Amino acid sequence: MHLKSHLLAASLVGGVQSSFLPWNQARGDLGTRAPTFDYGKAKVRGVNLGGWFVLEPWITPSFFEPFGGSVYKPLAARFNNNNKKSTFYSQEDFQQIAAAGLNHVRIPIGYWAIRPLPGDPYVQGQLKHLNNAINWAGNVGLKVWIDLHGAPGSQNGFDNSGKRDSIEWQQGDNVAHTVETIRELAQIYARSQYGNAVTAIELLNEPLGPNLDRGKIEQYWKDGWGAVRDFSDTGVVIGDAFFDTKSWNGVMTTGWDHVLMDTHHYQVFDVGQLQQSPQDHVNAACSFGRSLVGVDKWTVVGEWSAARTDCTKWLNGVGRGTRWEGTFSGGPRIGDCGNRIQGSAASYSAEEKANTRAFIEAQLDAYELVDGWFFWTWKSQGSPDWELRDLLANGLFPQPITSREGMLFLATF
Repeated sequence: MHLKSHLLAASLVGGVQSSFLPWNQARGDLGTRAPTFDYGKAKVRGVNLGGWFVLEPWITPSFFEPFGGSVYKPLAARFNNNNKKSTFYSQEDFQQIAAAGLNHVRIPIGYWAIRPLPGDPYVQGQLKHLNNAINWAGNVGLKVWIDLHGAPGSQNGFDNSGKRDSIEWQQGDNVAHTVETIRELAQIYARSQYGNAVTAIELLNEPLGPNLDRGKIEQYWKDGWGAVRDFSDTGVVIGDAFFDTKSWNGVMTTGWDHVLMDTHHYQVFDVGQLQQSPQDHVNAACSFGRSLVGVDKWTVVGEWSAARTDCTKWLNGVGRGTRWEGTFSGGPRIGDCGNRIQGSAASYSAEEKANTRAFIEAQLDAYELVDGWFFWTWKSQGSPDWELRDLLANGLFPQPITSREGMLFLATF
């Protein structure tokens, strides 16, 4: 939310020199085969499995509370003291996800699970649980995106990268180490008994492009694609890096096969957005969906939620307050968080339930203007608006997914 070995190839724009284009010439032994999901025709309808292999305090606050909210101390406790990490998700979750009509899961994981660095605070042992997850997904017909959520040095300074408040990914050997992490992920999961379930590997979650060298990001996308192509023709997911999604048009098109674009859309991390009416939030979702039409790659909204406030406990970081109540960044107070801090959508008023469902329906329709979506996230320890399992239980997430109640949904495409 954060090198034992180094690449020997010469660097190119700060990345690893690529010899992968076009890949069907470099790897004529394999030829081009289609992924096991019909991207571009069938819609991705998925959910993220947040808070499992990459810690986020707002998803599992109980793991942090005994340590005063420390970002790092609970890591060992999660594995060694109470074994909660291994049981946070179970086979039953995958059965419920499939029963809800979803067809994908996106599983965030950090580099440290594959290629940890000396001195890292991260506890090892994630891969056996990732193996279980992929098998459970395959058993119920779910497809899997393995998402590299944390890179060495942190690609964005967010706590969900594994290291907060500094961005050092493009320093030293960190990018090269990340490419090798992708290579090992592909070697394990893209051409093995997991191949039918794993349809894509996401090269990196949310690099904070405006604070990084964009040219080096693009080179990393190309080098990471090549690392996957060393072993498989599985899908390769790149991100818009907080730039306009269409600004990547023309990048990795001709000669680059099975490339998907991931973009994320939240409306709670800006005071102006928070001050919008429920209908304005609906309109903004519709507008965002329309803006993606014309992106020249399969395009999936890889993260979104039902949230219209940032009230969820520790959403902005441990002890950092909220924009909604004016306790974060010194902004104006918008209102009281009330029952949105922690609990269940079951406590919402009838009006709030109607507004929440309308916002969800708008986003479903908007993101299926392109190639689909992944909701963030499946489960939590009581984060209203962010937990798909709870929204389903309270009738706020459509069942079947294509059903619509039309409440407040006045915007048109």
